[in-house]
Amino acid sequence: MAALSFSHVVKEYKVGKGKVRALDDATFDIDAGKVTVILGPSGSGKSTTLNLIGGMDRLSSGTITVNGKDISNISEKALTDYRRRKIGFVFQFYNLIPSLNAIENISIVEKMTDDALNPAQMLKDVGLENRAKHFPSELSGGELQRLSIARALCKNPDILLCDEPTGALDSATGRTVLELLVDMARNYNKTVVIVTHNASIALCADKVIHLKDGKIERIEMNDNPLRVGEVNW
Repeated sequence: MAALSFSHVVKEYKVGKGKVRALDDATFDIDAGKVTVILGPSGSGKSTTLNLIGGMDRLSSGTITVNGKDISNISEKALTDYRRRKIGFVFQFYNLIPSLNAIENISIVEKMTDDALNPAQMLKDVGLENRAKHFPSELSGGELQRLSIARALCKNPDILLCDEPTGALDSATGRTVLELLVDMARNYNKTVVIVTHNASIALCADKVIHLKDGKIERIEMNDNPLRVGEVNW
């Protein structure tokens, strides 16, 4: 079942007196409870696609539906509510609050939704239960990324949207983080979308959407995705 669908989506930006088409007639589905990788080089349209999925930008034409509901032209208030309740964000550079410790960084999102998950349990699920009182400056890169995943999951979102989640990590730590994300889809039935230029990550995905010059180049289904430990980075 599709958690999210793009139908002939176009996104144009004004540049001077002209326009640049950053996403051109994109049509694809993102499946519920699966890992989808959106793959492409710089300038391919990955960030634009991420911003549209996350409700941080609006399309120029076409249709975006989430769980069967059209969000293409909803009000700003409804779009804010969609970001708050439906999307969990995992960023490359974490975006944690430095003055709050680990458990406080997670607990802050409890107020954003009515069905938030338990912050202490989220810390335990990502293996950081012994680091609850540590501040971001006291954590390693891998721990910071796992903390940002726990924060995103605490919202209990429909879609976990990950922007280059291993881009700032060494290969060993990157594997640990990727394994956690895959586990969230496989064992927690979360819809995980990973936006990346790293083709190795795509080997672990159920679906890979290839972008080039703003267009969908091809879509690959992977019936037998590799385990993270089997991938050579």
